[in-house]
Parts: sequence; structure tokens; C-alpha cells
Amino acid sequence: MGTGNEANGGGSSGLTRRRVCTFRKDDFLPEESFRSWGNYASALKQTPHRLVDRIFTRSSVEAELEVKARSGNEMKRTLSWWDLMWFGMGAVIGAGIFVLTGLEAREHAGPAVVLSYAVSGLSALLSVFCYTEFAVEIPVAGGSFAYLRVELGDFVAFIAAGNILLEYVIGGAAVARSWTSYFATLCNHDPDDFRILVHGLAPGYNLLDPIAVGIMIVICIIAVLSTKGSSRLNYIASVVHLVVILFIIIAGLIKADPKNYTPFAPFGPRGIFKASAVLFFAYVGFDAVSTMAEETKNPARDVPIGLVGSMVITTTIYCLLAITLCLMQPYTSIDVNAPFSRAFEMVGWSWAQYVVAAGALKGMTSVLLVSAVGQARYLTHIARTHMMPPWFAKVDHKTGTPINATIVMLAATAVIALFTDLGILSSLLSISTLFIFTLVALALLVRLWFFVPPARNPKLWGVPLVPWLPSASIAINIFLLGSIDKHSFERFAAWTALLLVYYLFFGLHASYDTAKAFDVKAGQEGMYRKVEEGQVSSATISGFDGVDTRNAPSAPAP
Repeated sequence: MGTGNEANGGGSSGLTRRRVCTFRKDDFLPEESFRSWGNYASALKQTPHRLVDRIFTRSSVEAELEVKARSGNEMKRTLSWWDLMWFGMGAVIGAGIFVLTGLEAREHAGPAVVLSYAVSGLSALLSVFCYTEFAVEIPVAGGSFAYLRVELGDFVAFIAAGNILLEYVIGGAAVARSWTSYFATLCNHDPDDFRILVHGLAPGYNLLDPIAVGIMIVICIIAVLSTKGSSRLNYIASVVHLVVILFIIIAGLIKADPKNYTPFAPFGPRGIFKASAVLFFAYVGFDAVSTMAEETKNPARDVPIGLVGSMVITTTIYCLLAITLCLMQPYTSIDVNAPFSRAFEMVGWSWAQYVVAAGALKGMTSVLLVSAVGQARYLTHIARTHMMPPWFAKVDHKTGTPINATIVMLAATAVIALFTDLGILSSLLSISTLFIFTLVALALLVRLWFFVPPARNPKLWGVPLVPWLPSASIAINIFLLGSIDKHSFERFAAWTALLLVYYLFFGLHASYDTAKAFDVKAGQEGMYRKVEEGQVSSATISGFDGVDTRNAPSAPAP
């Protein structure tokens, strides 16, 4: 069954020296249900029974920690709260502020875009508190996927997992295309000068962006080499980035004209909240930091400081930048591709646009790097459960990084970045992100208040003001979801339907087999412990001695 070939598919210390990027059948479908067509047909007949089992079965904290062994090698614990804080700022401050601020100020919010950032920031901060408790209590690479498995079950966790992966791919693609826009500004060109128009493709997908693909290749190489090395590079890039941000705020306010703040909210409250829903994209990335808990020296101390600290600093920076941009020029004249660079050009400081463009490129490079690190770790933990092929779970023994997961995720990101327009990407990304954050807040309520008294008390760090804080997070997220356009929901529904098809035909049966094999193994080990403690005789477990957990039978059809 699922763990039957963990030595082959999930990784075992005996085989870790084998090259990571190699392919064998058992790397992808090692479970009992896929050993033959007959087994697969039998598994499909049991789909209703297995689906009910996976919906109502919950994982445990201990099980989530145990599955780390399926990667073959441990991730290295090298990160401190300082690293996490810089990773947090590096993950978040990027394309959202440097591109979407101009788009949303011009088309939906006007100067009141600062309020849009404040609303989105509040929602993100509430989500940060929820993530922090889980990251401290369950310090594994799976992030919200692992949290949801423990509290809401495998099925909900898988649907969330698919949207988490979509979030990272789309977010990375959006930032990569924005990277091209600011690079064009730095070269004194229009962004479309560096893109290839293909007349046979639909609008929104017909401007190919080879530079975006190139930057993703570079990021991939850095991400697979070393997590600590990625941290150092992110730290340097983020310091330079913050210096440029301070320059934008100070220099921009010198050229400010208060008249540009009138009218303040030309599109009314609806415009403010519509912009807020899209600008939530600007806060995406902090959840990537929660996936690094497995590589953190002291999760109980480092994760809360790193996550909450970086989000407070980021929200403050966003609001200051939004105020500065709208004071420099009328909102109707803001450039939607490179708003800050063009703003300095309009006020007569043409030289400053190059400083801004260079700083934006540094920031977006940090976002891409942290995103690459986070998304690979999500996929790694999902693959450890066999909901995705265990080939993705392998960790290289030299670099201590999940090379297979990193390469595949960034390849998918590069393909999307090559074709898809930023406007399409940002709206779809916001839906996926708000959906996941809502589930995490709901999981926290289930964890603490599903019954009275609380079902689980946090051992190391707990969210304050429960149940009010997670409830407020859910309410704000749902409100923001209501401000997103219909076409984005249609794309979201299509992706979720595709996830369901994959789950019912593959992921369900692989994870079911794996879970049942784990139960057999755990039962065997429990009986042996009782023998050692003298609670039962060795004869009691004689039947267990012959059990081969690799081929433990599937549950019979009801």
C-alpha cells in the first residue's frame, strides 16, 4: 500500500544517495491501489467508502511530524526570527505595491487607495495570528495544508492544498511579469517592447514574456542550492529595497501637492472595498514564512516575532507609499504599469525613476525567491501524504532542499508567466488566497471552540481574543470575496473542479492506502511497546510479526 514502497517512492535512508531528479514507477504511484489494473478497479469501486473515510478522518500533530521521514533527509534548522522577519518582508513587498497600487488607485479607489491597503492589511494581520499558532504547534513544511489536515480532515486539506499551489504559481507569475515592466522602465522602454505579440491567442494571453521566464530560471537555481543562502540573498535585497522605499517616501513627499488628494474617494465606498479585495494580493507571501517553521531553530519564539513583526512593518510601508503616490500626481494620470517610476518623471525628477525601478526589481526578486522556497515546501509536505506523487517529497542529501518540488513548481510558474496578463492573475490570486485564509481561521475555531471546553489548548503560543479574532478574520475575508468579479470566480470554480477529478481518481486512493498502512505500522509498534512494558505477552503479537506493512490490505468495500 501507500507506505509499502516508501523506500522507493517516499524516500528512505537506504536510498537517499540515488540521484533526486530520476524517475521510477514507484516514485509516482507506489500504493497498493495502483499495483495492477485489477487493484485500481477495486479501489474505484470503494470510492464512496474511502471518500467518507477521508472526509471524517483527522490527522494528528504527531502524524504530521512523523511524515517528515518520508522525505528521506531532514531539512536543516538554520533560520532565526531575524531571518523570518526579513523573509516575511521579502515575500510580501513586491509587485502588489509597485504595480497594483497604480491600477487600483486609477480605476477603483482614487487617493482612498490608502484605506484599501489598511483594510487588506487588517485582514492579513488577523490571518497572521491564526497562522502563527498553527506554525508554532505544528512546525512542518506543510503550512496551512498540515494545519487543515489536523483540524478539518484530508478532503478539505486537499482542496485547500490545490488552491495553495495555484496561489503560489499565479503569484509568482504575476510578480515575474511585473519584473519585466520595471526592467523596461530601467531600460527606458515600454514594457510591451520586451514582449512578443501573438495574434492567434486570446486577449490577456497573447503577449508572451520571455524575460519573466528567464528570471524564474535564475530564481530556481538559487532556491535549490540552499535555504540559508536564499535567506542571505533575500536579506541583502530587502535592505536595498527598504532604502529605496524610504527614498520614494521622502522624495515623493517633497514633490507632493495636497490638491491631488481631492476628490479623496471618487468611486465611493464600493470602489475602496473592490480595490481592497484585489490589493490583498499585495500581502500574499507571509504564509510562505509559516512553511519554514520546520527549518527554524526555535519555532515557539521565532515564528511569532517573524510573522507578526514583518506584517506590521509591511502594512505601515504600504500605506505610506500609497499616500505618497497619490500626492505626487492626480489619480487619473497614474501609470498602471510602473506607477512610482513614472510619477517621478511627471514631477520633473526623471533621474529618480531609475532609482525606483532598480529598487522595485530588488523587491520583486525577493518576493520570487521567498515564494519559490515556500511553494516547494508546501508541495513537499503534500507529497509526503501521497496526495501528490511521493517523488515530489524527496529532499536532496547535499543541499537539504526539495529539488524536485522546486523545479516543477517554478516550471509551472514560468509557463503561466509567459502567457497571462497581470490583471487576470491578480484577481484569481486574491480569491484563492482569501479562501485559504478563511479555512485556516475556521480550523482555529474548530481547534479551540468546536466543543466547550476547548478541544485543544495551545502548548507554546496561542491566538489572543479567541473566538473573536478568528471570527473577525473570517468575516472580513468573506466581505472582500464579495467584491471580486464574476469571471475570477468562474476560473476558481473550474480549477476546483479539476482538483476534485484528480482527487477522486488518484489522490484519494493514494492517501487512503498510505493512511491505512500507517495505522497498521502504528498498531504494530504500539503492541511491541506494551510487550516491552510487560502489559501483554509476546504470543499476543505473534500475528503482527508476519504483517508486511508495505502490502497491508485495503479496507473492504462496504
